[in-house]
Amino acid sequence: MYEQLKSGNLLDFSQTVAKSLFERAVYPWEAFENLSQYIMELGATLPSDKFDKIGEDIWIAKTATVAPSAYIHGPLIICDDTEVRHCAFIRGTSIVGERCVVGNSTELKGSILFNNVQVPHYNYIGDSILGYKAHTGAGTITSNLKSDRSLVTVSVDGDKFATYRKKFGAIIGDNTEVGCNSVLNPGTVLGRNTVVYPLSMVRGYVPENTIYKNAGEVCEKFPENHIINC
Repeated sequence: MYEQLKSGNLLDFSQTVAKSLFERAVYPWEAFENLSQYIMELGATLPSDKFDKIGEDIWIAKTATVAPSAYIHGPLIICDDTEVRHCAFIRGTSIVGERCVVGNSTELKGSILFNNVQVPHYNYIGDSILGYKAHTGAGTITSNLKSDRSLVTVSVDGDKFATYRKKFGAIIGDNTEVGCNSVLNPGTVLGRNTVVYPLSMVRGYVPENTIYKNAGEVCEKFPENHIINC
């Protein structure tokens, strides 16, 4: 049921150090269960010649760059060639993949970034998963808590799919682009190769290979990203 929401249809597991976590998660938000413990166990296996261990629960690749003004808290893994820029705020329980950018004044909490993800300017990424080469424009917010504090659901074609989670921001599929100052409401799932226009407010599932402009306005694209009926 809802094949389009399954982990393997949204994310390339080979592009994360947390591959084993996603291989056993039917739906990607299941990876949030016991994420803190998973990071601690995974961190303990990382080679000391490639990662520096800071305190009890932070592992940073020797090739990564973390600005002196950035705040980092564990449990946390930051992988090879990643850049954590000035005044970034990483609150912990997160995995940041290889060649990523966590930028100026970006807040990251309870999330997993696959390789080559960029969250470079004034972003809030909470309880979210960003797939390979996903990018969020300046000011993008993944809202992770409903105003009434009820459990988050994912809307698909008018149906509501239960996640059984109180805090859950967004799943952003591989190669997906989110425009500046967009808000992804709790339970947003963006398929692979999707583009979200700037200033969008997104809710529910957006199919792969599409452009999202406004609620109810989705334009199809060729696989090569050429617009065909927008």
